[in-house]
Amino acid sequence: MASQPLEAQNRKTMLIAFGIAAGMLGMGYAAVPLYDLFCRVTGFGGTTQVASEADADLAARMAASAGGATYSIRFDSNTARDMPWDFTPVQRTDTVAIGQRDMAFYMARNTSDEPITGTATFNVEPEQAGRYFHKIQCFCFIEQTLQPGEEIRMPVLYYVDPAALDDRNMQGVEQITLSYTFHRIDEPTETGL
Repeated sequence: MASQPLEAQNRKTMLIAFGIAAGMLGMGYAAVPLYDLFCRVTGFGGTTQVASEADADLAARMAASAGGATYSIRFDSNTARDMPWDFTPVQRTDTVAIGQRDMAFYMARNTSDEPITGTATFNVEPEQAGRYFHKIQCFCFIEQTLQPGEEIRMPVLYYVDPAALDDRNMQGVEQITLSYTFHRIDEPTETGL
């Protein structure tokens, strides 16, 4: 009879250990989407923001108080090692008025003899600028498939939020770098915002 409480205790300990293990496994699966959400909301790590046309209109109205302030925007491009594309910005730098929409273009050309699908990852430097760099439209939101030798011109419609002028961490920042890296995708899938 004395073993009954011991068995109940062992069962309770086993259930607690199993619960902890299951919780840790669940947190492991949730970590990536939660981290991505955190970066998108805060701009952490230079993650840019996604904006709507209405957001851009509001920023343009707010820009009137910016007094004509501008940022130099530098455009950077890279490809992963297994990505047989030439990928480059059409223009290396541009000057953009705070709160005003601007458009940049990148060129991509498939240098292989087979169709290649790719997707672009992106970030902004300095990191603190990520929360103020808003993309309205971007080729990075969808996968791109290029036929052998095909070349395309891809737009990015963006603006810099006037709130950047009120952030102490942005004082002294004169240039923001928007950087893209194209990665090869084996199977095309539907993606979105």
